[in-house]
Amino acid sequence: MKSEALFKKLEHIKAYRQSRLEVAQWVLSHPETLPELLQYCYQVEDEISFRASWVLEFVCMEELSLLIPHFDLFFESLPRVKKDQALRPIAKICEMIAVANYKNREPKITAAFTNRHKEQMTSCCFDWLLGNEKVACKVYAMSGLYYLGTEFRWIHPELLRILTDNMHAHSAAYRARGKHLLKKLQTPPRKRSH
Repeated sequence: MKSEALFKKLEHIKAYRQSRLEVAQWVLSHPETLPELLQYCYQVEDEISFRASWVLEFVCMEELSLLIPHFDLFFESLPRVKKDQALRPIAKICEMIAVANYKNREPKITAAFTNRHKEQMTSCCFDWLLGNEKVACKVYAMSGLYYLGTEFRWIHPELLRILTDNMHAHSAAYRARGKHLLKKLQTPPRKRSH
């Protein structure tokens, strides 16, 4: 039974990239197991949660559109994720969705990514950026907020303020991404020629 097979694979997965990739490839070969993988991601008190999140990240890197039918569950469940090991991949998936929607303008993502999803993602990204999360989660959150701010104008001034106020207190990785985004936020947008 595939359900049992997924559980066993998640139970024995290691943090190594190759291990995560192998389980993700198995899920991609059995896309009907994706709803179950998502359920495991949100069993937040269980260790299987972060292992499932690792796999979901790799699945989304390969085929982000597989997540589309599950957007409601994904975004509604974001606030439940608290453990660092699960937050990083979940925040990265949020960044992937933002890039797919705003930068790459992927039609399937754009059609499925509703205002409600955007509100849920915005709220969580601000929480992650302002909370005690590890730097990778914060970096993905600030990037996601930058893209969301291209549609919702109020986000950019808030993001600018947070980055300006907090940059000095964070790691080199945070400062590097922060400086990159500050430059973009402080540069006036170019007018499109028609």
